Amino acid sequence: MTLIEVLVVMAVVMVIILAILPQLLRPRPYQRSTRIACVNGLKQVGLAFRIWAGDNNDKYPMSMSVTNGGTMELVESGTVWRHFQIMSNELNTPKILFCPADSDPNRRMATLWDRSPSANSDPFPFLSDTNTSYFIGVDGTDTNPNMFLAGDRNLTVKNVALRPGLHSLATNEMIGWTKEIHVNQGNVLMADASVQWLSAASLQKALENTGVTTNRLALP
Repeated sequence: MTLIEVLVVMAVVMVIILAILPQLLRPRPYQRSTRIACVNGLKQVGLAFRIWAGDNNDKYPMSMSVTNGGTMELVESGTVWRHFQIMSNELNTPKILFCPADSDPNRRMATLWDRSPSANSDPFPFLSDTNTSYFIGVDGTDTNPNMFLAGDRNLTVKNVALRPGLHSLATNEMIGWTKEIHVNQGNVLMADASVQWLSAASLQKALENTGVTTNRLALP
């Protein structure tokens, strides 16, 4: 082949690649459906927080002492499930705490809140952090609507996945997502109960705009 023929072939290949690339990058139907299900689940979580606060002096569980029915003393442990469990009446079912895109084999969606007898064909109690896909912003308050209240657990700092437990993140922290769950994107429930679908860049921007110098997140 002559040089001109080679260049023509290369040009044709590039045109084909550019034509099909948008199709390859477009979310698949399953990805879209699981993303929507995750958004809806977090919206229900946000509503549960609001209802619980309405019955408890406008405070979220993490800001109220255990003796008063909250989970404040449990924050430092870094566990997540206890904060959700305390809102079982408002959440109705623990199923909404598990993202359908969460494929970690060590995690499992719970179908009931405790070990009580159930007519469920596959009863599985909500007993640990492995039964939820979402982190909790332990200092979240509805008086600061830009703070993180909950969201997908697959967070990174400086491109390293965060381990389960309590993490203190400065507003200038280089935060992002792993490929797990929503492929380098994710959902965050804000303290005003809205849910935002964020890329790594927009997640970083949202962290900068939380209005606090340090954001404490408990990851399951």
